[in-house]
Amino acid sequence: MADPKKEKGAFEDMPGAGAEDTIDIEALAREYERQAEAADGDTLTEDEAPAEVELGPNVDAVIAERDEYRDRMMRALAEAENARKRGERDRKDAEMYGGTKLARDMLPVYDNMKRAIESITEEQKAEHAALIEGVELTMRELVNIFGKHGISRIAPEVGEKFDPQVHQAMFEAPVPNTKAGDIIQVMAEGFMIRDRLLRPAQVGVSSTPA
Repeated sequence: MADPKKEKGAFEDMPGAGAEDTIDIEALAREYERQAEAADGDTLTEDEAPAEVELGPNVDAVIAERDEYRDRMMRALAEAENARKRGERDRKDAEMYGGTKLARDMLPVYDNMKRAIESITEEQKAEHAALIEGVELTMRELVNIFGKHGISRIAPEVGEKFDPQVHQAMFEAPVPNTKAGDIIQVMAEGFMIRDRLLRPAQVGVSSTPA
């Protein structure tokens, strides 16, 4: 049978051990904490150092899954940036060219007013000065509105070279004293909306051989 005195002696060095063989748990905990804090600053020897952790057999699968998620994230970021750029480009296009259809529909109005003004005789100007002045003011206002929205005229002159980028050949005819490709008649002016062709100028072109 164990000697109670020897059992008692086993706890004598512990903090809180007393004559009645009771242990102060709080004092013991404080002592452990003190020793742990003191050991924090000590350098572990090679034998005391923890063994290197061995990776499990699924580490390659975990790394592959990480790389896959990283690739997906990068793709998602790239798609978001592309969507932002497309949205910005569409916004600018809408701002600069949003009135293209309306402007194209207004061109026949310009053509008719231009032909009307060009057909006015001197006698008509004298008889209907106020009416004709009103038509001319309306024409100037229409041209000013075109300019505010970036719409400019393409007004070729007879004798200029035909340019397929901005001219549309309505007919060809051999005309003396001209060269093949020379403009011989302007039927309708063309228009640009900023840097885009809204309507090519309609012209007649010489087919005289060189």
